[in-house]
Amino acid sequence: MNFQDLFRKKPLSAYSEDIKTSQLKRVLGKWELTAMGVGAVIGGGIFVLTGVAANQHAGPALAVSFILAGIGCLFAALCYAEFAGILPVTGSAYAYSYGTIGEFFAWFIGWNLILEYLMGATTVAVSWSKYFMKLLNLMGIHDFPAWLMNDPVTAREEAARLGLEAPAFSINLPAGLIVWVVTWVLVKGIKESARTNNIIVALKVVAVLFVIAVGAFYIDAANWEPFIPPQVTDAAGDKHYGLAGVVTAAGIVFFAFIGFDAVSTQAQEALNPTKDIPF
Repeated sequence: MNFQDLFRKKPLSAYSEDIKTSQLKRVLGKWELTAMGVGAVIGGGIFVLTGVAANQHAGPALAVSFILAGIGCLFAALCYAEFAGILPVTGSAYAYSYGTIGEFFAWFIGWNLILEYLMGATTVAVSWSKYFMKLLNLMGIHDFPAWLMNDPVTAREEAARLGLEAPAFSINLPAGLIVWVVTWVLVKGIKESARTNNIIVALKVVAVLFVIAVGAFYIDAANWEPFIPPQVTDAAGDKHYGLAGVVTAAGIVFFAFIGFDAVSTQAQEALNPTKDIPF
């Protein structure tokens, strides 16, 4: 293998052959694909990170942070739409880069995608676990041992904060269980996955609209002043708020937009990928 092999490109004819020999079933229409994108975007990022970014970095100017993050995602989404129309195959950015800039970059991007989805799934699962445990507590259920509700890192940090010693074994059981449930649904097939996703998306959209509708009656203009809080430095030397805080918050809420790229991975299961995926 020589140096030039690192940058060899996969020819379009090979992609065409992959499409012809694919055993994936084309069952997803544009609305199912749209629901998959919306379902991925409306997740832990909006429900969890929004409050963190506003409280610690941007304040009311979080709205500007969302605009900045959205502009960056828009350009990426337009690129995905164009590539998906040209190369309607599974593989997403890995396949696109393999056919345009070479194998080495495709390998690098592919592993970055794996890490992105791994960290994203972990973050969402842990967030779901916290909400689930909060729901159980509100229902009066408090009898679960702590070592079944926290990952080892969190357990050690909490124990050190309280001056205690963490148990030798700990696991975030709710997070693990929800991952297994989602995996089981995915293994059942694309039709079942799409139906389940449609139901979940409908519930999440209703939840977001409910918060907006109810919250509209509690708007207080005084809470928007100052719109960009003056920059402050905490005891640890970390800076918060100010213009730098707005930009920092944009980087945090960018996670709330991640997921639209997942639509392109369904290209070979779409009824009309060259039209439906860009839609």
